Amino acid sequence: MSLPFLLEIGTEEIPDWMIPGALESLGELFAGLGIPASDVKLDATPRRLVLRAQGLPERLPDTEERVMGPPRAANPKAVEGFARKLGVHPEDLAVESTGKGEYYTYLRKVGGGKVIDILAEALPGIVLKIAFPKTMYWTGKGGPRFIRPIRWIVALLGSDVVPFELAGVQSGSESSGHRRLSRDRKGAVPVTIDTYEQTLRDNFVILSADARRQKIEDEIAALHIRLKPDPALLETLVYLTEFPSPIVGEFDPQFLALPEEVLITVMRHHQKYFSVEDGSGHLAPLFVAVMNTNADPEGLVRRGNERVLRARFNDARFFWQADQRKKLADRVADLAHVTFQAKLGSYLEKTDRVVALVKELGGDECAQRAARLAKADLTTELVKEFTELQGVVGGLYARAQGEPDEVWQAVYDHYKPESMEDSIPRHMAARLVSLADKLDTLRGCFRVGMAPTGSRDPFALRRAAQGVVKIIVEGGMSVPLLALIADDPQLPEFFAERVKFYFRDVRGFAYDEVNAAMAAGWGDLPELEARLLRLQEIRPSPDFEPLAASFRRIENILRQAAFTGGAFSPSLLEPGPESDLFDEINRSAGQPIESVIGALRPKVDLFFDKVLVNAPDPAVRANRMAMLHGLLEQFRTFADFSEIVTNS
Repeated sequence: MSLPFLLEIGTEEIPDWMIPGALESLGELFAGLGIPASDVKLDATPRRLVLRAQGLPERLPDTEERVMGPPRAANPKAVEGFARKLGVHPEDLAVESTGKGEYYTYLRKVGGGKVIDILAEALPGIVLKIAFPKTMYWTGKGGPRFIRPIRWIVALLGSDVVPFELAGVQSGSESSGHRRLSRDRKGAVPVTIDTYEQTLRDNFVILSADARRQKIEDEIAALHIRLKPDPALLETLVYLTEFPSPIVGEFDPQFLALPEEVLITVMRHHQKYFSVEDGSGHLAPLFVAVMNTNADPEGLVRRGNERVLRARFNDARFFWQADQRKKLADRVADLAHVTFQAKLGSYLEKTDRVVALVKELGGDECAQRAARLAKADLTTELVKEFTELQGVVGGLYARAQGEPDEVWQAVYDHYKPESMEDSIPRHMAARLVSLADKLDTLRGCFRVGMAPTGSRDPFALRRAAQGVVKIIVEGGMSVPLLALIADDPQLPEFFAERVKFYFRDVRGFAYDEVNAAMAAGWGDLPELEARLLRLQEIRPSPDFEPLAASFRRIENILRQAAFTGGAFSPSLLEPGPESDLFDEINRSAGQPIESVIGALRPKVDLFFDKVLVNAPDPAVRANRMAMLHGLLEQFRTFADFSEIVTNS
């Protein structure tokens, strides 16, 4: 008989951005139990993580497991220790031949057992191993750690409770409804596997994130207003609510005198409100909030949101007006009192380095002026209050204070791109300032030993390097990247990984094409892009992969012979396939690869069919290897074809 399974971990509210990763982790941990299951579903609300599965057996059968021990030639004491660890005698062991030699082995029987017992033993550990960026104690120091206190656990296999206890919380069959709307205000909601999702729905909990998302979208559509698209905010609200309901609020149109960027940031980042556009695409004096409740018949929630937003807008207006009393250029000196990084000095010192680097990269007076002003908004009250606006505020202030378009736009854009989906800065001056800022951060942090390790990257250096790559490639910029990062031995390798990621994962080139093209050099990123596009274009040619396979064969021959180069003499060539290949190599020199592979491939094939590279005569053998080495080097200016994965 197969059984359904339900696990619900009920908690205090989990931060919305942590929920998708936690669900993925829960699914992987459950799969690691090795219990057969089908149709595994993962769901979550802010107060629960849920796993449901079908087809679990009542019990697992007994199995056998082959345990590998020491090699046959091992010391007898090692063999005795291996047997003792297994609880058997040395004579009970078998000797088996493997690809690495003969080894002692033992066929151990692994008992199965009731699945409900296996789950009861495993689930406490699984729950506590769910991956979160950080966790907390909630029963006292030294107790179990989880992202938030666990308040209830539902664990059902069929109609039976899977019995276990975790930090004083006993598993059972009672869930919890919506905090305010549930029929049982104490929260206890009896469930079965069959009735679980509907019971929650009856108690105003929509379990499915997709269903919550659809409810928000449908009800906003019914309001007949035009939102500024914001998929990230929608995703946040999906995981902030259990029963979402959108409402429309208003704000005083006089606030529209502030820049839209400021108003949108206040609504989005501080209040989680959607912005609304008018018919011409400009900001309208409206917003959409998403409540975690079913209705607001008296408008209390709406008025509360309007009151809070009005206060936030008043703050923003006050800071905007107060900041205007001091020009951005006059604030640069104040950066001496703002620390960039303890070992790297102040933001004024960083500014001086960025200006010098912009000049080194060929930036004109506008680019250098923008670099000088770029960080000055860090001293403004508006940025101190709304840190998400750094750079943007500087650009807006520079524009209001009469700086040229090229200058204020470069200041505005210099943090871009903030992700691989974001656009690069809009013009050359802005791109140079952005590049210089990111490169200075990277060079400085690596110099003082702050290279990213594992998931730790406090200065977002991976994102900065990815931005450098994106700007150079998509801006078509001739930037001597390797020369700019050559002072630190770790930086070229770090950037190589970012370049691979960009072309492979962002641009969609095959991994072996990226490896092959980068092996021929990647210091000029637009040129690398051009080679990759040509490589991608010629790969479907019938001659391409056979020739690549031959190049890999050449690479292996030279590596096995430890051949790194030597003199070549045409006089030692034999007439026929060997001379024909040499002539074709000469004809192909300097020609586009697209035009030579068709003629070269049959010459290479015939050479390997008819000519013995490892000739008995040492001079002839060395000469043939020199010719093949020259062929590889000739093509390596385009790509290392031995990196191409072929079917042959």
